[in-house]
Amino acid sequence: MKILDKYILKTFLVPFVATFLIVLFVLVMQVLWQTFDNIAGKGISFPFILKFLYYTTLIITPQALPIGVLLSSIMALGNLGENYEFAAAKSAGISLQRLVRPLVYLTIFFSGINFLFLNNVYPYAVLKQKNLYLNIKKKKPAMALVPGSFNSDLPGYQIKFTEKYGEEENLLKNVLIYDLSGFKGNLKVITAKRGKIISEEGSRYITFILNDGNYYEEHLKRGTTAAKNKNMPASSAIFDEYEFNIDISSISDEGDLNKTDHTKNHMMLSLNQLGDTIPHLKSNYDEVLSLKAKNLYTSVTAKDLYKYQDSLKPKDLDPNILENFKLEDKVNILNSAVTKASRAYSSINNNKTKIKLQRKTLNYFDTEYYNRIAFSLSCLILFFIGAPLGSIIRKGGFGLPMILAIAIYVTYFFSNTFGKNLAEESSITSFLGSWIAAIIMVPLAILLTRRATKDKGIFNLDAITQPIINFFKKTFSKKEA
Repeated sequence: MKILDKYILKTFLVPFVATFLIVLFVLVMQVLWQTFDNIAGKGISFPFILKFLYYTTLIITPQALPIGVLLSSIMALGNLGENYEFAAAKSAGISLQRLVRPLVYLTIFFSGINFLFLNNVYPYAVLKQKNLYLNIKKKKPAMALVPGSFNSDLPGYQIKFTEKYGEEENLLKNVLIYDLSGFKGNLKVITAKRGKIISEEGSRYITFILNDGNYYEEHLKRGTTAAKNKNMPASSAIFDEYEFNIDISSISDEGDLNKTDHTKNHMMLSLNQLGDTIPHLKSNYDEVLSLKAKNLYTSVTAKDLYKYQDSLKPKDLDPNILENFKLEDKVNILNSAVTKASRAYSSINNNKTKIKLQRKTLNYFDTEYYNRIAFSLSCLILFFIGAPLGSIIRKGGFGLPMILAIAIYVTYFFSNTFGKNLAEESSITSFLGSWIAAIIMVPLAILLTRRATKDKGIFNLDAITQPIINFFKKTFSKKEA
């Protein structure tokens, strides 16, 4: 390796290591801050928290690597330009392409590392982290209750309250509870001004003690019509104190926190596993659509109707089909049409949510497959933006390069997330949604690389302003003449 290559690599790697570690630390702390409420105060040992952070670090690494490459490339090339080392290299007959050649090879290597992480380490880390997080959350379910929104973590109940306070965070204000344990809907409603949660280590129950509240329950019978249920009695009461227990044995597991019960998430699979799973999901989805279409076709007797209409000869009939039937037959035909249309509409509405959910699940897997490949090239794409940008602005350090790097990566990350969301909602194809960020960024990279190679600025303002200046000069010169 030549001395020049070693110097260029050193100029790049020193800021890269620093920026990569800083970005990685910030992103990991952001995830920890978001999950802190569900981890703190649950008696979880410090080694398990470190293990959670370790898996989080592995998940964040493929995202931090492109930011490090982008920022360090701007800083490294900016420092070379600021210290007039570019000018010295050009005077010695060394082009910009020759200077950045070792960095291009290094960035290709980083892209390969990123791909290996996304394909092998990332699925493993997501599998371990998600299961560890869920197991920690189950250890003390009462601590997972969040004020201000309905909590459905406790089986058979939906609980909402405005504030949680006290030394043990077990005192509640303005409590609203829907008892769904009877699987009949929210027929039992409890409200209280204050409440208290008692949860003992190892117990299969959580005890709620409510004060100054109301109790209301409707007594309905299964198998009866809605009209009869309207006349069924209801009970209500005002209480000073009301106590009841919730069985949490189905969700509270005091066993091994390393259990991996959840393994079917699309982020937990490698590319080969995704490639094997997607055809199966597509086959199931197509089969469901075909079956629903056949059922709808049969329920409205569309085949018989088609044959009937096809057998009629327009020359023998009134253009208004109903006018060819007697009044009694007209009524029967219209009633039958309304019934079949209502049945078809009801069938479509009943199946719409299920089909949308199945399609969205398929989109998750499909988008994840293409996004793994597209995102692994982000190091290379962002380098060809950062390197020419650094050589153009000729500013090193953490000032302007940091601002430019953040702006570029936010644009890249936003467009990538926006494309994924559109693909998951079936607005665009999964392939386009995964590659839309690259489609936006590659032309910018080509433009900046060409302008840096020709030693031009980002924008040639003279090309815009000079024709305007010439126009006014000619106009005023004619007036003076």
